[in-house]
Amino acid sequence: MQLLVNPSPEKWKKQLARPVQKTKEINKIVKPILKKVERSGDKALKKFAQEYDHVHLDSLLVSEEEIQGAAALVSKELKEAIQVAKANIERFHAAQMQSELIEEVMPGVICRRKSVPIQRVGLYIPGGTAPLFSTVLMLGVPAKLAGCTEIVLCSPPNREGKIHPAILYTASLIGINKIVKVGGAQAIAALAFGTDSVPQVDKIFGPGNQYVTAAKQLATKYGVAIDMPAGPSEVLIYADETAIPAFVASDLLSQAEHGVDSQVVLVTPSEKFAKKVLKEINEQLEKLPRKDIAFKALANSTAVVMEDPEKALALINDYAPEHLIIAVENEEEAVAAIYNAGSIFIGNFTPESAGDYASGTNHTLPTYGYARNYSGVSLDSFVKKITYQKITAEGLRKLGPTVEVMAANELLEAHKNAVTIRLNYLKEKKK
Repeated sequence: MQLLVNPSPEKWKKQLARPVQKTKEINKIVKPILKKVERSGDKALKKFAQEYDHVHLDSLLVSEEEIQGAAALVSKELKEAIQVAKANIERFHAAQMQSELIEEVMPGVICRRKSVPIQRVGLYIPGGTAPLFSTVLMLGVPAKLAGCTEIVLCSPPNREGKIHPAILYTASLIGINKIVKVGGAQAIAALAFGTDSVPQVDKIFGPGNQYVTAAKQLATKYGVAIDMPAGPSEVLIYADETAIPAFVASDLLSQAEHGVDSQVVLVTPSEKFAKKVLKEINEQLEKLPRKDIAFKALANSTAVVMEDPEKALALINDYAPEHLIIAVENEEEAVAAIYNAGSIFIGNFTPESAGDYASGTNHTLPTYGYARNYSGVSLDSFVKKITYQKITAEGLRKLGPTVEVMAANELLEAHKNAVTIRLNYLKEKKK
């Protein structure tokens, strides 16, 4: 990690820039994949499975026997951990349910708003270097709570044509039984267009590599919604001398091991503290099985010494991190000053990995600075808000003249007439 001391805003913007994504080059690869799946459906998916996953698939769908058999391949310890995480995630997301809003804005004019589930959703679960069964919980639990009528899960198979048993066990625990052995951009294409094996969906959720991300963004051009634009995972830690260097280093490394294009940032008022953390990183790095990945990610990463707290908070808001850990003495003041972050972790004993797995909040979060304008996944992500209005005859008598004046001034005579014709009817009826 490079070390910056009291950099100017111009410098921090440049030094903290995320790794560049070669969008044009990636789209050149992804667009033909989408077209082939749209045109050839299952045939294209099986061909891509041979090409990318090096496996021949007779069937793309996971059988009921495979789902049931997966439970025996998952340890009792992991099953219990998944169940605890599921309970916490369910509790926090169930608390997000909103009752129907009904408001009489003026006598006789009643407005309502109600949450309605998105009917068909697709969940993409990466299964390559790290099978993300935790993401099954993060997406599947709120989808079920929201009442989505069809949930389709896609995940890449291994060379034996199997999906990781922990992914299957977790899906079964939630009640998801439509599971497809397909990964990469081709999975997103299948969900967007539909094939004989893969139902077409209305919205696609889930993380993935740069090809999956590009495919999701391209899918929006075909009338499919996505959870959010996203890039590689990232964390920013704001810590002072009250923090424990070993803890800070462990959190930075927990994100760095995600992938070579991940980025981690430390912001601290103390150069001495920064150097302690860097020393800890070097010591802990050597013990990690994924140290080569983490080492490459650290090359994209920076420790920033910022003595002025206001400038430090300005830097954090400008960076808009996916994950933000705050471990400073005046933590509540710092938290109150943050308006750009995907999820915030407060205090020495709140590791980011708790949110990744089991605290209850969702780990599907905006990256690459999108925390400036996007929220992470929540129960709201799986519903639409429909508004309703009901106006009585008396209500129209009160509201109608207002609408007539506004419509007339916008030169929309038919709009005005839709009110006038009703008001005239009411006048005649009253005679």
